[in-house]
Amino acid sequence: MAQTSLQDTTLRLGVNIDHVATVRNARGGQTPDPVRAAKLAEEAGADGITAHLREDRRHITDTDIDALMEALNVPLNFEMAATEEMQKIALRHKPHAVCIVPEKREERTTEGGLEVARDENKLAHFIAPLRDAGCRVSIFIAADQRQIEAAHRIGAEVIELHTGAYCDAHAEGDFAKRDAELAALREMSSFAHSLGLEVHAGHGLTYETVQPIAAFPEVRELNIGHFLIGEAIFRGLTPAIAEMRRLMDDARG
Repeated sequence: MAQTSLQDTTLRLGVNIDHVATVRNARGGQTPDPVRAAKLAEEAGADGITAHLREDRRHITDTDIDALMEALNVPLNFEMAATEEMQKIALRHKPHAVCIVPEKREERTTEGGLEVARDENKLAHFIAPLRDAGCRVSIFIAADQRQIEAAHRIGAEVIELHTGAYCDAHAEGDFAKRDAELAALREMSSFAHSLGLEVHAGHGLTYETVQPIAAFPEVRELNIGHFLIGEAIFRGLTPAIAEMRRLMDDARG
């Protein structure tokens, strides 16, 4: 796989709209509509929309995916577990990107990166039909060299580095751990890029934590959701996204 260039310094923002659906599902009915949120995000400058269709359908539903595929003018990043059911859905829709994530029923949110090295053969066979269908396959992993090497071997085009530990350490005021996590993310971004993988990052990013990650020249896309949907309650979705976009661009500039 050829190494991608760093000459294009553009950093894309993918907005995850899962938790608009969480609010809707808490009461039932049709509102708030995650597709409307996705269109607002698109108008506000999002470069893509991310949606995670979980096995238990706790937020995004099959109907939401149908509607997003029809409504969006920007790419859809379809997050999913490596299950036969989700593979069939992805192959039916053929979204621009498919991000394979770990999933446990009892977790509140995705708790860590995918264990690629342990399930390398299974995952290689799982993603092959997705790549053949024209989907860009991304693997959501920790900043760990062993996992990155395995993602490269199975034929993934993209990795998304899990930034949750870094963000949690910052929120807890454990700045030594935060800085160590940031250093690992920086090192592994460079390593993944050297293998020819496109590097994305996300999970738990806020206005306070986004800029150090956005400054990594190898990172081409950040996927941010929960914080932006929460911030939208106070300032509106368009201004919330605009501020994140400004911080990302400032860090990159």
